[in-house]
Amino acid sequence: MDIDAWIWWLIGAVGLGIPLVLTAMPEFGMFAVGAVAASAVAALGGGVVAQVLVFVLVSVALIAVVRPLAARHRAGQTGQASGIEALKGRQAVVLERVAGESGRIKLAGEVWSARSLDADQVFERGSQVDVVDIDGATAVVM
Repeated sequence: MDIDAWIWWLIGAVGLGIPLVLTAMPEFGMFAVGAVAASAVAALGGGVVAQVLVFVLVSVALIAVVRPLAARHRAGQTGQASGIEALKGRQAVVLERVAGESGRIKLAGEVWSARSLDADQVFERGSQVDVVDIDGATAVVM
């Protein structure tokens, strides 16, 4: 059984796709695209040298262009705060008097125990406070 060269290139592309999925390394995907391009050259009747040349050129071009773009894109993302980090810096309403070690606030729709950052500072019911930190299950406010 004689298999055409373009089928071998497609088998190679699938073979390169497997480590792409297993390792999440996008370079394997770029090599797989190069193999698909070489498969197209083989299907159009290009010789072995042309097939290998197209594979190398497409793969290298993708790596040279896509990797720096992806790196710039990743570097530009500041990330969005979540969990406790998202609560820091938000405003809350005092539900029960907040002093050095005790009190309750309403923060992001939930009732939290709270204490003031400065032990001498007291916040009365209804006043607005800023959350500066979360210490366990207690919001530290000022």
